[in-house]
Amino acid sequence: MAGTARHDREMAMQAKKNLSNCTDPIEKLRLQCLSRGSAGIKGLGRAFRIMDDDGSKNLDFKEFLKGLHDYGLVIGKEEAEALFSQFDKNGNGTIDFDEFLVTLRPPMSNARKDVIMQAFRKLDKTGDGIVTIEDLRGVYNAKHHPKYQNGEWTEDQVFRIFLDNFDSPYDKDGQVTAEEFTNYYTGVSASVDTDVYFITMMKNAWKL
Repeated sequence: MAGTARHDREMAMQAKKNLSNCTDPIEKLRLQCLSRGSAGIKGLGRAFRIMDDDGSKNLDFKEFLKGLHDYGLVIGKEEAEALFSQFDKNGNGTIDFDEFLVTLRPPMSNARKDVIMQAFRKLDKTGDGIVTIEDLRGVYNAKHHPKYQNGEWTEDQVFRIFLDNFDSPYDKDGQVTAEEFTNYYTGVSASVDTDVYFITMMKNAWKL
């Protein structure tokens, strides 16, 4: 999956470049997240979850602002207010952060979503909606990994590092859900211009 790391770097560079002439607050926030790589949007979600003390999955403006700052996103108070009001659809002073994260994801065509889910289903051998080290055996060949070949890592370590790519960067539990997998590839997708190229890349990577 070396290609994935390359796409990640390309996407981060592209996002940083686009940031300089971006004026739309949502797009700006999206680019700031993407400039941290594929897991950037997921990381912001994690920052919000930590903040959500009462487990309501809703944030008021103060929590929202704190979440952005804790995650190190540079955004002025007025801009944050504009953003918040775009998400506070019913005007009750809180936003649903799952909805917020979905809006923040770069848009993707159905063809791309389909191929991502095909790859996920191939990995999820047990069909329980979660990919674990056990699922990877026989689907992903760890023996080609240079660190396995030179004896530095065991097969399980290679699997674990592989899963960590898709797992939330601050909450690595060795399990990957369909949502985490999609979030990851939404990031990668942002750096790939055409559906055809994205689908070919996925098919080659996962031998679909």
